[in-house]
Amino acid sequence: MLNKWADNPDGLLVVAGPCGAESPEQLLQTARGIAATGKVQFLRAGIWKPRTRPDSFEGMGEVALKWLKEAGEETGLKTTVEVANARHTEAALKAGIDALWIGARTTVNPFYVQEIANALMGSGIPVMVKNPVNPEVGLWMGAIERMAKAGSEKLIAIHRGFSNYSPSKFRNNPHWEIVIELKRRMTGIPVICDVSHIAGNRLYLKEIAQRALDLDMQGLMVETHIHPSQALSDAEQQITPAELHLLLNELIIRKPNSNDVIFKSTLEDLRRQIDRVDYELIQILAARKSIVDKIGEYKRDNYVTVLQLERWEQILKDRIPFGIHHGLDGDFVHRLYELIHNESLRLQNAILNERKPAEGLNNE
Repeated sequence: MLNKWADNPDGLLVVAGPCGAESPEQLLQTARGIAATGKVQFLRAGIWKPRTRPDSFEGMGEVALKWLKEAGEETGLKTTVEVANARHTEAALKAGIDALWIGARTTVNPFYVQEIANALMGSGIPVMVKNPVNPEVGLWMGAIERMAKAGSEKLIAIHRGFSNYSPSKFRNNPHWEIVIELKRRMTGIPVICDVSHIAGNRLYLKEIAQRALDLDMQGLMVETHIHPSQALSDAEQQITPAELHLLLNELIIRKPNSNDVIFKSTLEDLRRQIDRVDYELIQILAARKSIVDKIGEYKRDNYVTVLQLERWEQILKDRIPFGIHHGLDGDFVHRLYELIHNESLRLQNAILNERKPAEGLNNE
């Protein structure tokens, strides 16, 4: 699929450029530096910037399409821009932009996505679709499907993370499991990672980029600016072209499979061991469920609430250190027991509700 977009000696599709096109000079200088890396295929730049607050820099508008096209022609880079509605789409097509992307704030709204799809109908232009701001794989898939129905055979999903609702070192939560689910459901769609919007800070770009490649993503989008500290938007997450070159050179690019016979044999043996442990684990969980059912019946017959907060706190207090002692990550144990506890509550609640309403009157 990526061969339909561009060739890359590293086997990766790399999209780089400033968060926003600010001037012809800024865009051209950045493009020259990016092209000099020899590792980038697409020059990106925000022309229309959907900002959270109205007084923020919202892009230079349609005039910047000409700057982008000219920078691409001089440097040999293909060009791409974000579109949020039919008017943007028509303007980008008229300007001869090589590819478009749909942003996270647009993907979340099927009405906007369909409007863009209608404007693209029959154009055949490549389209990249970012995940919606909220962690919903269905919305992401739906936007990609709408683009496919518009006739685009060159589609790529962009993972840019999901809105954070709790403190985090990252601007957006990666929720890698959602990306994996998208790859599972849409096996023919390549996925690249917008490391800049996940990180929110240039200090974390390499960490995010390496994780993305290790999860078999096919490329990266990296916001790059000739003078990041002077950028009119998202200055903290942008890097210089020289820093981009260094970043790309430092990444370890692994392959999804190996033809080595010994490797394959050893891996299969280890996987068989994992399979045995997994079946044992399921049997243990089933045995635990049987006990939970008995607890639910006992609580029902004695008119006791399902939730016992002191007991739940004691479980966490005991299990997390026990898991850490056996080499498990404490956060993993916490999340695991939250799943187990929620399922226990669900099972017990179902048992309590089995009792007929008339029987409850006898307890008054």
